[in-house]
Amino acid sequence: MPERNTLTPAERAFVERQRVARLATADAAGQPHAVPVCFAYDGQRFYTPLDEKPKRGGWQGLQRIRNIQARPEASLLVDVYDDDWSRLGYVLARGPARLLPPESDGHATALRLLRDRYPQYRTMDLESRPVIALTPERVTSWGPALAETADTTGTDAGNAWLQPGRGLDFAPLARSRRSVRAFQDRPVPREALEAMLEAARWAPSPHGRQPWRFVVLTRAEPKQRLAEAMGDEWRRVLAMDGQASDVIQKRLDISRERIRTAPALILACLYLEGLDHYPDADRQRAEETMAVQSLGAAIQNMLLAAYAIGLDTGWMCAPLFCGDTVRAALDLDPMLIPHALIPVGYAARDPKRRPHRPLDELVVRFD
Repeated sequence: MPERNTLTPAERAFVERQRVARLATADAAGQPHAVPVCFAYDGQRFYTPLDEKPKRGGWQGLQRIRNIQARPEASLLVDVYDDDWSRLGYVLARGPARLLPPESDGHATALRLLRDRYPQYRTMDLESRPVIALTPERVTSWGPALAETADTTGTDAGNAWLQPGRGLDFAPLARSRRSVRAFQDRPVPREALEAMLEAARWAPSPHGRQPWRFVVLTRAEPKQRLAEAMGDEWRRVLAMDGQASDVIQKRLDISRERIRTAPALILACLYLEGLDHYPDADRQRAEETMAVQSLGAAIQNMLLAAYAIGLDTGWMCAPLFCGDTVRAALDLDPMLIPHALIPVGYAARDPKRRPHRPLDELVVRFD
């Protein structure tokens, strides 16, 4: 295929479907260096950021940065591998790379494109770092994968569920989400919390009534008040169970610490006022059960949205056992029924994950 300096529509569609590329540079002596990178393409240039991952010596010490400063020639390879070799493909762009300093022409555009493609970047401070911009001078491509389009309505529609479809990769997201109990001392941007709540808003609900309301706590004072009130109630309950005083105190200290130190808390409440009302108890109970189920769906949406943008969460059910105490501590409407407390932040360490049952234990019938 002849070399060009722009991407064809098929190449651009292929590039947009991929999530990672390889950036290759070389030092002054010609020693090659390649790293996987996230990227965005605006029709003229490829952009890749310098993100917040801990790096010894800061971004200035990165090998790819030193290489670009020594010699700007670079290559970006966007490829896909499949054990079905009829689905292989790549796009290779070669040309000069340079650093776009903060506030320079194109820097803001690059960040907008990157944040559109990777929600994780929306919670990172990228404004203070340069962005690498590669301007293709030569573009080559190969592979049957380039003939595929994002539309799966053609001859392969019967296998559409196997395709990227809307560009979402849900299974790894669901598997990777974890429950975190210790967070960094780092605030969560309001925009990130709003993104979580927006995801919750789209959960299914009975009659479309959305029988849930959320209380967001980010300030120390209400978190402290809630922790103390819930702790006092829990102490009373644990004492009723006959637990030793030292065990009770240890459990209380851990629980209070989780609530106080979480950068943000989202209290998920059931709100039944908008639901249908029936004269018989069975149907009314079913109506309320549907509402509880939908609240769980809304919370799951929040948890997945948080993980997708680089946050971590937990799920504390303690408010279920002391609803009156929670309402009094936060001065909430009596119609709100506290169900769950979701701590939100950035994990201080990787949590120990509990094993999940295999699918054949969970599916009791598959006719």
